[in-house]
Amino acid sequence: MATVIQADESQGPRAAAPVRPVRQVDRVRHPAALIRLLAGLCWIALVLLLAGYARSAALGLDSDVARVAELVPWPPVKLAAALCGGALLTVPLAFAADRLLRGDGRRVADGVLAAVLAYGLSLGLDLLAGDLTTLTHALPGQLGRTAPVYGHLAPVLAFMTAVGTDGLRRWRTALGVTLGLSALSGLITGYATPLSLVLALLLGWTTAHATRYAVGEPVGCPTEAQIAAALAGSGVRPDIVLPVGPSRYLVTQHGDRPDLDVHLLDRHAQASGLLGALWLALRLRTAPRPLGLRPLRDGLEHQTLLGHAASAAGARTRTPVAATELGPDAALVAYRRIDARPFADLFAEAAEDDDLEDGARPTGAELRDAWQQLALLQRRRIAHRTVSPENVLLDAEGRVHLVGLARGEIAASDLLLRLDVAGLLAVLALSAGPERAVRSAIDVLGPGPVGAALPLLQPIALARGTRAALARRKGLTVELRAEAQRQLPQAATEPVRLERVRPRVLLTVAAVIAAGYALVQFLLEVDTNPVAVVADADPLWLAGAAFFAALSYPVATFAFSGFVPERLSFRSTLAAQVAGSFVKVASPGGVGGLALNTRYLQRAGIPTAQAMSSIGVSQLFGLVLHMLQLAVFAALVGADGSRFDDGSALPDGWVLGLAGAVAAAVGFSIAAVPALRRRAQTLLRPLRAEVLPRLLDLAQHPGRLASGVAGQLLVSMCFVMCLYCCTRAVGQYPGFNAVAVGFLAGNAAGNVAPTPGGVGGVEVLMSFTLAEAGHFDSTGALAAVVLFRVLTFMLPVLPGWAAFAWLQRRRAI
Repeated sequence: MATVIQADESQGPRAAAPVRPVRQVDRVRHPAALIRLLAGLCWIALVLLLAGYARSAALGLDSDVARVAELVPWPPVKLAAALCGGALLTVPLAFAADRLLRGDGRRVADGVLAAVLAYGLSLGLDLLAGDLTTLTHALPGQLGRTAPVYGHLAPVLAFMTAVGTDGLRRWRTALGVTLGLSALSGLITGYATPLSLVLALLLGWTTAHATRYAVGEPVGCPTEAQIAAALAGSGVRPDIVLPVGPSRYLVTQHGDRPDLDVHLLDRHAQASGLLGALWLALRLRTAPRPLGLRPLRDGLEHQTLLGHAASAAGARTRTPVAATELGPDAALVAYRRIDARPFADLFAEAAEDDDLEDGARPTGAELRDAWQQLALLQRRRIAHRTVSPENVLLDAEGRVHLVGLARGEIAASDLLLRLDVAGLLAVLALSAGPERAVRSAIDVLGPGPVGAALPLLQPIALARGTRAALARRKGLTVELRAEAQRQLPQAATEPVRLERVRPRVLLTVAAVIAAGYALVQFLLEVDTNPVAVVADADPLWLAGAAFFAALSYPVATFAFSGFVPERLSFRSTLAAQVAGSFVKVASPGGVGGLALNTRYLQRAGIPTAQAMSSIGVSQLFGLVLHMLQLAVFAALVGADGSRFDDGSALPDGWVLGLAGAVAAAVGFSIAAVPALRRRAQTLLRPLRAEVLPRLLDLAQHPGRLASGVAGQLLVSMCFVMCLYCCTRAVGQYPGFNAVAVGFLAGNAAGNVAPTPGGVGGVEVLMSFTLAEAGHFDSTGALAAVVLFRVLTFMLPVLPGWAAFAWLQRRRAI
């Protein structure tokens, strides 16, 4: 066997090692198939929920289809049905024969498996969904009998999707026409309903992607002759093509032309590590975009462009020589071969043993050269993004090369450039030690860039290879920070939070929400499932509740802006109010929203003291208005027919009189007792020093103050209307005043309860007050409250996260 030298493992300044050719992978489980499988399952569940939820609407649609079908003469219908049945059999058979003749026997076998599974699942779904009247009963006036799934379509779609029709425009057209005519024939003859057709298509599509992910997709590996032919068409003169690694080839050229490293871009390269990259992209704000989410041609162009840009910047890296496509599923990039080896190989022993002599470590000149190469990239604002021991090479002359720019960026932000500095610091510390790594960085880059990178020196922000090496060197990150702090005493080393969300926060929030709803159901001894509540709700009243829940956010924007004399962007302020829905799931009461709004005002250029004063003024007005509304609606309970359990209405003015008496007694006690008076003065000092001056500033803008007060009142009314619509949606008929009392009392409990979003306390007190004031059973009250919380607490979390991320990208928080 011939010895082949790989570009990254060639004869360097230390030792050379032979590299054996690696066999290519035959099948690939592409995560895109898994994503489509999950999406298909969600759509199937949604259709089944719709079938049981909007049963009357579905029956009306079926009846309309049946009446139209009665107008069609029967002989042509029977002939069309027979032709469609023949087409459903002929088209997949012809497609299979065409694929077999082209050597795609494996894909045809996968398609047959998908078709069998789709047919079996259709039969199983027929049995499981047999109680859905809209799917199983025959249409009026028709001769046929429908099934939950129109099983003729699912196997055909599953077969052709599993085999693959990408780039085969004629076959895709034939499949679409056949499925469309067959679906129309099923509707006219009465053997299908619209929902059964949708289920059949979804089931076939989902089964196809489930099969593709379960057994893997065959990946055609190009032969050496095909690679040589593709390179020859790009101006290269290939002589010998040798595989030297997964998707890697060494190509020698005729004459004195230099050897080439060829990188193959195929579906295997796209699928490799995609799920981990997706998870990292969700967690980390600075994570590079996964390669598998880019089309193959975009990845080819991006990789080639980065190589040329880095070479033009003067940095030593792999220079692209040729780039070409090998078909719809593969492409290649040819680079000029570098006779160098990675730091990970050259200094592997040095990374493990601190007692080695200096000859086994990189020299000072080599360390400075590494930083000079990074400085050349940063001067052109090119971010490497994956600086790791495998991508920092050293040749026989002691020159450093930076390779692996496939995930890099041009015109990069300061944050990405700082991350590259942190990454190279970690790589050089692994091989040369923290002291020499920091000293060489300061010598080349200066103390400013090095100090700015120290807060980003955290494992989660580094490349995978660097994280793995640091995991073997326990404590090296801490030593590196300590050494940097010693050489740069003025630099800040406190880590910057780069994570969007931490896994433990997600787990904690999910556990708290589940525990809260479990506690509610246990205390009230009812079984209220949020999904069942939404499914059984009246659609018109549910739509009204959703409308008022959504309306509360722009109204809250006007309310918030009314207490800030400075001019704010309406779009950003609205995003901040929506983002509060995401923040409050991880903080008790309204603490998270207060912190978010304060930070938003600070980033808007308002000094911290004034920002906190505006928040204090809005909270003060909100508290006063909330208590006044609660007193007024409590006094009005009975005017709209609401009663308590004893059948008597609450006397008008009773609550206001009681509240006044209590307030007078509390005021007299504070004034009479010196200890209470001193305590009250201490508590009110911030109010007098900060809030009152801000309130005087607002008094000079009466229009803004009026909009703030009106907005506070309208926000409460939006939520009251939402809760009222929820009670009507679940079949209860309370008075409006009783609903207002239930919301205002429950919302007050939510701000006091030490759980995220007031989970538990809101549901218990709101449902109890609603049942008492509205005079209906606790089960109906809890169902209305659960529906209300779904619309105002659970569903806004995802839009709130999107708004939070948008504000972070705009540096508005």
